[in-house]
Amino acid sequence: MKIAIGSDHAAFKMKEHLKEYLSKKGIEVIDMGPETEERVDYPVYAKKVCDKVVNNEVDYGILMCGTGLGMSIAANKVKGIRATLAYYPKMAELARQHNNANVLVLGGRTMGFELAEWTVDTFLSTDFEGGRHERRINLISEMEENL
Repeated sequence: MKIAIGSDHAAFKMKEHLKEYLSKKGIEVIDMGPETEERVDYPVYAKKVCDKVVNNEVDYGILMCGTGLGMSIAANKVKGIRATLAYYPKMAELARQHNNANVLVLGGRTMGFELAEWTVDTFLSTDFEGGRHERRINLISEMEENL
């Protein structure tokens, strides 16, 4: 499995932690930045990660900012991205099962490392259910076409 990961300055430490955590599990992690805790603009990193996802260069993306809210908004502006903010494993599970989410967004200032690990593990190990949910994903894709 290959993951693109990115953050802003507020979630830099969480990004670094999760990068190491995932690498130890044998997951290839592509760090899209930033490289330091200096103040940055989160949409830049949302775009970098999302481009990797929509171009099928990675299986999933993981983004983080202070709350996850800004990254979620920015990521969902990229056609083909279904980014979900998840503060708990159950949110990540349902986002994968029902929404076929392809980018997980976490809050670096709103959750601890252990909870982030559980949430990431759940996201990466949960499959899309399809069925009635496929119809809804198709409706979302139609909305993107009309933008």
